[in-house]
Amino acid sequence: MKRCIALAKNGLGTTYPNPLVGSVIVHNDTIIGEGWHQQAGQPHAEVHAIQSVQEKHLLKEATLYVNLEPCSHFGKTPPCSNLIIEMGIKKVVIGCSDPNPKVAGKGIQRLKDAGCEVMENVLQKECEALNKRFITFHHKKRPYVILKWAETQDGFIAPKQKREQKPVWITNEFSRQWAHKMRAEEQAILVGTTTVLEDNPSLTTRDWKGPSPIRVLLDKNLKIPSQASVYDGSVKTMIFSEIEKKSTHLLVFETIHFSTAVAQQICDTLFQYEIQSLMVEGGAKTLQTFIDENLWDEAFVFKGPSIFTEGTKAPVMAGTWITETKIKDDSLFHFINNKL
Repeated sequence: MKRCIALAKNGLGTTYPNPLVGSVIVHNDTIIGEGWHQQAGQPHAEVHAIQSVQEKHLLKEATLYVNLEPCSHFGKTPPCSNLIIEMGIKKVVIGCSDPNPKVAGKGIQRLKDAGCEVMENVLQKECEALNKRFITFHHKKRPYVILKWAETQDGFIAPKQKREQKPVWITNEFSRQWAHKMRAEEQAILVGTTTVLEDNPSLTTRDWKGPSPIRVLLDKNLKIPSQASVYDGSVKTMIFSEIEKKSTHLLVFETIHFSTAVAQQICDTLFQYEIQSLMVEGGAKTLQTFIDENLWDEAFVFKGPSIFTEGTKAPVMAGTWITETKIKDDSLFHFINNKL
């Protein structure tokens, strides 16, 4: 099962809206096949694993391991539970059940009805942690929310005046590369109007190989100019405002009320678009909005060696500190929300 989890991680950032799944096939204590789900619309992990087996007749004597319950419905691909049965695999070991209502135990039941021996909940916590985004989306009807910001030693995320340099870098190039890796793993990234106007970010993964997330912008009065980098057309972009505007293929406009529960309205809308994970990058007011509404799951705070003395203070958050990672002269602090 640990091998299934390791394989599944290869799909992080490329399988949305599908979960991360790895599968291993064992015969006489020897792995004879393995695979993982690589991209939505393509074959699932079990299919790749079965196809990789050279001597198909061994499948009838083999055990299939998979970290998530095999699907039982027709989507863009046929049900994996059907294929397992057709190939004569008699024993299946499953890490955790699928929270998707289209599956939710139906895959397991189909295998049992066909005479398969099914072992459930093997390394269940580890398997559920792997698919925290997928599970949160289906159980809580919202994206998995990750907060991320960089701050100085004295707790500022921006100086009082930026002068010529925009943005003003607080962390080193390796921390910025790490942040771009994080972007590649999430489905969407969100910033507020001030961040776009002051820093003109692209919000892409230019420093890391991987897909750029969907851009989500808070722009109450549509102040962001059309020449801003976030409007370059390279990535789908969603704009939340109070002004109605017609959407196009790559620009989606959604209206919300900015007077109350902004984070909740955003999460509700993103759920309708099947967006399973959201990284909130700033600025301070936007981050604090999600903190105050208790709509966050994890937070990553990069701390650089610089001191600003004055400027924009970092958000105030009460989370459980998990780890500290040194990135040369920077530190990366990881927190989880213990109030959910």
